[in-house]
Amino acid sequence: MDFIVEYLSFFVIQNEERDSGASLSFRHFQTLDREEYHQSEIKSFLNEEYIRIIKRKVEKHPQSNQTPTKIGYFIVEPRHELTSNPNYNLFQRLLQAQGKQEYLDFSDELVRMYMDTSSVRGGALVIARAKIDKYGDEPFVFVMKCDFEPKIARISDEKSLISQVEMAISARNIKSIQYPFMPEPGIREEYELKIHQASHARYFEDFLKYVTYEKSMPEIMNEQMITMVNQYVEDKWQHKEGQIEQEERKKEEESLELWAASEKRELQQRWSHEQVMQAANQLVEQKDDIELKFKLDGIQVKGLLEQYGDQIHLAKLNGRYVVLIEGDSFQFEKGVSPIELLHPDDFESVIERIRTRPNSINEEFEPNSTLVPRQSAQYNSPPWE
Repeated sequence: MDFIVEYLSFFVIQNEERDSGASLSFRHFQTLDREEYHQSEIKSFLNEEYIRIIKRKVEKHPQSNQTPTKIGYFIVEPRHELTSNPNYNLFQRLLQAQGKQEYLDFSDELVRMYMDTSSVRGGALVIARAKIDKYGDEPFVFVMKCDFEPKIARISDEKSLISQVEMAISARNIKSIQYPFMPEPGIREEYELKIHQASHARYFEDFLKYVTYEKSMPEIMNEQMITMVNQYVEDKWQHKEGQIEQEERKKEEESLELWAASEKRELQQRWSHEQVMQAANQLVEQKDDIELKFKLDGIQVKGLLEQYGDQIHLAKLNGRYVVLIEGDSFQFEKGVSPIELLHPDDFESVIERIRTRPNSINEEFEPNSTLVPRQSAQYNSPPWE
């Protein structure tokens, strides 16, 4: 994949110490055209970065709000065109600029907007327009921010050993914007752009004030689950209008609100297996790879929501919870364990073993003994004895 860079503007954002305190300013270093870029050192610095930005995977509905790569959508009011969006207009001007000076003017406008963000830090800001040779003549705009690297030095002579490098930047962890977004090779989405910001500071989300982002999958699931729970409460209490019933309903609603807002939640034991299956199927129909994760007494289980009721089952036995996981084969990770040599008992035998074992593990051992079972004689000796 070859990139033909038509224009590139290079700016540096610096901290300045003034009487009123520290402040930020920016300085334009140079704007290059195609020939000048081809002969410059920055070509070798950035060429692989364009490919990395284009190929970086992104999900429409990410698995987390903190995901570093997102698809942004220009906000457009009903019955208005894309040209009503200031952010869209700026990117279009960069795409259509004629000549170095016009490109610099529009790049300068972008930098001034960026300087107004709350999280802006010192570093290099690069605004490039490039074509991808295999995908036609329509260019893309790439905005790349490189923060300054602290404590960088170069090898010097034998006497001084090293010399300090001021304003060092690295291609590592470059924050970027790509416009327009290319969901598939050769397909351009004029309404969308792709941002990447591997940082807790949401640089580009602050900067692009008229761009919005799709909700994450956990947000979508939470909203739909709240809707289902509210409907469940409504159906349960709709024909019960007495004062006692209304008080009970209020208590249940408050309890479910606390449950939904908690980060660590326990099994609620409110819905039947059939109700859970129905709710899970509604969610899976929208996205079939929704994760199912939970812990049982510190033992973590991780699978897919669609596997509940098929391969993953929850039950109770002797007043305790049981997780049943069924499948055709086991796969063990690194590290050999004796469990890998097991010839599994029948399911009924295991259930009977759980059902008939003592309630407390301490009852299996004689007082003052060390890991010596009372009925150890009934078991066959291990093969190494």
